Amino acid sequence: MTRISSASTTPAIKPPYRVALVEDQPATRDSWERLVSSLDDFTCVQTCASGEEALRLIPIVKPDVVLMDVYLPRMSGVECTARLKAANPGLLIVMLTACDEDDILFLALEAGADGYLLKRTSPDDLRAALVDVLNGGAPMTGEIARHVIESFRRTRSTDPSVGLTPREEETLVLLTKGYANKEIAHHLDVSIETVRTHLKHIYEKMHVRSRAEAVARYMSARTGGMASDKRSSVEPRPPKR
Repeated sequence: MTRISSASTTPAIKPPYRVALVEDQPATRDSWERLVSSLDDFTCVQTCASGEEALRLIPIVKPDVVLMDVYLPRMSGVECTARLKAANPGLLIVMLTACDEDDILFLALEAGADGYLLKRTSPDDLRAALVDVLNGGAPMTGEIARHVIESFRRTRSTDPSVGLTPREEETLVLLTKGYANKEIAHHLDVSIETVRTHLKHIYEKMHVRSRAEAVARYMSARTGGMASDKRSSVEPRPPKR
């Protein structure tokens, strides 16, 4: 286990530490719930089968740490993390994944993830990672840490929307509001085909492959204070029903 830690050795809160789990596969979810609750000083207080469920329940339950599966149906774990962090900046989220793809790894960290673990992490290392993130550290397996270093060596723009045209920026902002293509077309007074063209260009310029990844990168930049006043002030009108 590789840990990027603070100097503190004792979490500010006291055990038992409350953990929420977001995992769409029932068998895996049940297994992780049992595993977390079997760890000394930890208990699983909430399980969620989707990002949408997590957005609804986690702010109510207020866990100390969230274990978030990267690959969720409909809303990805990356997008869910970005949205949870935007609404709850102090929430601690550790990503769980079965593989270590560079692009997804970097997007998760940009979205605000506080740690990143492979699902084959041992129970002892999982407990150590949970304690570490509560101490203010950023726990990662050795494999993940290596990929982080490699990723940060690459040149990347600090503003994910650099190079977008004003119209593409408007489209991106509406995308983060959850608007469907038809609603974006109505707001911008353009055809759905034009919206699709804008999205294609946005994905290419931001180096992402889906609307979920585009939203995650943009929201991460906004919560980090890197978005411009012009973009953050755009407020779409209600879509036509």
